[in-house]
Formats: sequence, C-alpha cells, structure tokens
Amino acid sequence: MCRIVADVKPQVSDGRRRVVDALKRMAPATPPELAKHLGITEAAVRQHLDGLAASGLVASGLDSSVPRPVGIRGRPAVSWSLTDLAIELFPDRHGDLTVELLASVRRALGEDGLNRVIDDRSRVQLERYRAALPARSSLRRRVEALAKIRSAEGYLAEVVDDPGGGLLLIENHCPVCVAATACQGLCRTELELFRDLLGPGVLVERTQHLLSRDRRCAYLIKRAGAALSAPS
Repeated sequence: MCRIVADVKPQVSDGRRRVVDALKRMAPATPPELAKHLGITEAAVRQHLDGLAASGLVASGLDSSVPRPVGIRGRPAVSWSLTDLAIELFPDRHGDLTVELLASVRRALGEDGLNRVIDDRSRVQLERYRAALPARSSLRRRVEALAKIRSAEGYLAEVVDDPGGGLLLIENHCPVCVAATACQGLCRTELELFRDLLGPGVLVERTQHLLSRDRRCAYLIKRAGAALSAPS
C-alpha cells in the first residue's frame, strides 16, 4: 500500500474560499469587481485578499485595461489573480487518471504490452537524464546531478554519504506513488534506469523502498568492486 502522505493543502476560511473561487472564474479582477460578483463589501474583499496574499495564494498587479473616467489621473486599478500555489485548493485526479490509463493499457495490450510501454518511457527518461548529467565527472557529481533532476520531478532527492562507504541517493517523496502501487513495473524500470545511467563501473541497489513499507526510497551507489548491502 502506498504510504506517501499527500502534500498539505492550504487551508482557507469560507469567505476567502469564495474569493478564490471567484478569481478562478474571473481573474484578473479588481476588488470592486469581486465585491459586485460576491455581493459583499469592497472592504471585506480587500480583507480576504490581504489574508490570501499573506498565504501566497493570490498576487496583485496593475491593470491598465480597467477603464478610467476621462480627466482622472493616477495609477491604474489593481487587479488580483491566483498564484500557482492556489492550484492545490482545487481537485486534482491526475493520480486516478494514471491508474485508469495503466489499467486500460493492461486490458488492451496485456501485461507484455504494458511492460513495453513502461520500458519505452524508461528509454526516454534515460536519454533525457544522460543529456543532463555532466560528462567525465566524479561519481558524486553525477549522482548529485541526478538528484537535482529527480528533485525537479518532485522526488525531493538528496545525496548523502553512506556510513559503510559509497553514496546514498535518497528520495523523500514519490510523486508517482499511486501509479507505482498499481503497476510495480515502474519501480523495476527505475532501478534499471539508474544502473544504465551510471554505467557498468557503478553498482546500484535499492536499500529502502516505499512500496515495501519503508518511509522513503533509497539507493546505495558504489564503484564496482565494493560490496553492497542486500537490497530490500
């Protein structure tokens, strides 16, 4: 069973939630526009916006498109929009969709067909990772570059020294955990991907595995010729 704890979603009051929903439909919008739409005072809207801005959920900007009476000078009206962080407030079924698609591929193409799809995805990943890793660098630099790539993909990866020698590539989060639970071939290809990427002179073993009820996934990486601990 997948044991990843979902990211904590921002919490907002009912009043602020109404402002967020309005901005989702109207943004960019000025406080007077929001007040009219919601049927509340402009002062109340501004209070909600200030609280949302403090949480990083909305941002303001000058809106030169708002018409101003002839002869009135001054700065354009301030409009408000949602930030990327506010996306967390809305439903997201991408995990469910991925599981449904995997099940459809399995039904349509069989287990062998699904494995071919997974292997093709791994091949594309390998090409992209190889292009991003520094050439002719130390093993540490290459693993640190890999951790940076994986962090950008949502794995919260880091590299630490293993007490027994070698390096530990630790992934503190798994953004594809739901899919990996439904199709463990994704985890199989991930280990193979790291081995292919780092080359025949490097040994890679998974020492912690989320799907084995560990807290995270971890990979022990050593130069060939050094003993590795038994994989989990």
